[in-house]
Amino acid sequence: MRPRQFDLIAFDWDGTLFDSTALIVRCIQAAVTDVGGRLPTDQAASYVIGMGLMQALAHAAPDVPPSQYPLLGERYRYHYQQHQNDISLFEGVLPLLAELKQRHHWLTVATGKSRQGLDTALRTVELHGVFDGSRTADETAGKPSPLMLHELMGEFGVDPARTLMIGDTTHDLQMALNAGCASVGVSYGAHEPGTFAEFSPLHVAHSVQELRDWLAANA
Repeated sequence: MRPRQFDLIAFDWDGTLFDSTALIVRCIQAAVTDVGGRLPTDQAASYVIGMGLMQALAHAAPDVPPSQYPLLGERYRYHYQQHQNDISLFEGVLPLLAELKQRHHWLTVATGKSRQGLDTALRTVELHGVFDGSRTADETAGKPSPLMLHELMGEFGVDPARTLMIGDTTHDLQMALNAGCASVGVSYGAHEPGTFAEFSPLHVAHSVQELRDWLAANA
């Protein structure tokens, strides 16, 4: 068997493994209008996916005063919790992860979600034991800061040259670049893949199956 190229693989969550982009967009829009802000466009709401929650909401709602941010966050969480059980992993993600585990990669999550939100999602989709580590935006710096990846690499003693970040947004790819890591983009999430080129991903996958095939041949 050929040597693996990457010891540590870090996945974004929403829009990369979890089919939640459309729901997040709707929840951001509902939260902003709940507090009297101007309705963000789909593009504006999807752009902020991957950032930490309050950073994302503030960016999506520039006309909402900071004094309203706590309420804005509460309304987003309210709308998301009403429908979080309606969404699931993209088809093909579980076999992809199983194959990577069989090849003894360390699998981790680097996400803009909160710790509570990620842990709830992991319980919902019965992924206990699949991931070896994770970082969330409320326990370290949000994307595109490289701190999430630096902490994960430090935890497992892996160099940047042996680390791969996989995500659906420019925030993910910029984080990888900032951390000195390679990246792979996926086009089926929140950001248009035409914006990925400046971040030099090794590959852009247009489906989970294509991602699976690329990782089998290159990771």
